[in-house]
Amino acid sequence: MKRILTTVSLLMAATAMTSIATTAGAADLPAKAYYKAPVVEAWNPWMIRLRVLGVIPENGGSVNQVPGSSLKTSDQVVPELDISYFFTPNIAAELVLGVTKHHITGDGTIAGLDVGKAWLLPPTLTLQYHFTELGAFKPYIGAGVNYTWFFSQSAGNTPNGAGVSVINSHLKDSAAPVVQFGFDYMIDRYWGWNVDVKKLWLRPDWQGTLAGGTPVTGKVTLDPWLIGTGITYKF
Repeated sequence: MKRILTTVSLLMAATAMTSIATTAGAADLPAKAYYKAPVVEAWNPWMIRLRVLGVIPENGGSVNQVPGSSLKTSDQVVPELDISYFFTPNIAAELVLGVTKHHITGDGTIAGLDVGKAWLLPPTLTLQYHFTELGAFKPYIGAGVNYTWFFSQSAGNTPNGAGVSVINSHLKDSAAPVVQFGFDYMIDRYWGWNVDVKKLWLRPDWQGTLAGGTPVTGKVTLDPWLIGTGITYKF
């Protein structure tokens, strides 16, 4: 019995010594350094722009029944909103929203003829490629499609020098291809300045009625340049 107690005592003493040695060794090891990972800000794909837009149509078109006729369309400056969604940092889709009003008059052999006025709703959707390797300067190019609705149309009802007047005027809704180029210059993460240029090939059919009931038809060559500048906000 005495031998057993002695053996147990020796084992307990050995265990205690081993525990003390292990603790001392661990205390001599350098403390492991832990580094907190940097915070990665969530990427938001949405961007909006508010621009002042100059709509500059080409002067062209004709009235089919009048040889040598041509048409002119007034320029306009309007506010415009666009919304962009970035599928990747380089690829985005842009939807342009705005309305504009234009006045069409005769030229050539119908110079001085007041054809009429119309409001245009021309939503435009483009797919863009953004160059992101130039720091705050972010140019882009794009192409897409426009569809223009004409509404609140009115005829001129005013005789020209030859006594001819248009008493009914109607432009037909029309689709058009569009190309664009522009850039954003980002002041900080959220705000920037934008310059944008688009070219549309928009040539709606036109039909009208002259005083006395004579029907006429034609085509208006709008083909406008859309030149805008304004504020960019990136979410």
